[in-house]
Amino acid sequence: MAAKVANAPNKVFQNHDDVHISFEDQQKINKFAKHNARMDELKVELEMKKNDLKSVEEALEEIELFDEDEEIPFLFGEVFLSHKLTRTQELLQETKEQTLKEIAAIEAKANDIKSEMNELKAQLYQRFGSNISLESDD
Repeated sequence: MAAKVANAPNKVFQNHDDVHISFEDQQKINKFAKHNARMDELKVELEMKKNDLKSVEEALEEIELFDEDEEIPFLFGEVFLSHKLTRTQELLQETKEQTLKEIAAIEAKANDIKSEMNELKAQLYQRFGSNISLESDD
């Protein structure tokens, strides 16, 4: 049997297990789902940033073998610019620091969302018990 709306002022929904879902409960469920989707996006973004960091660190190690006078191409946006070894090392170090800041910001966002999700999960499990599943497939 499909969910139906009761004729109450707070719009209580009812499904086949006689579990009442208020509008506020539905808002919490929707918020949890949005946070869950955002966490998946942040995981992908974090993985990309970690790969970028690994590439920059490997580049820093590689250019240590170059001569001081050699011109080294450095990708800036979509253009390669040639610089001396020390300037390229500085640019790579700046890129590394920026990437580390971005990783920290992503992790902070993920932690904030995770704590809010845990709070919502506790509220929803308290309200619905085993009638709701909020566990991810991971």
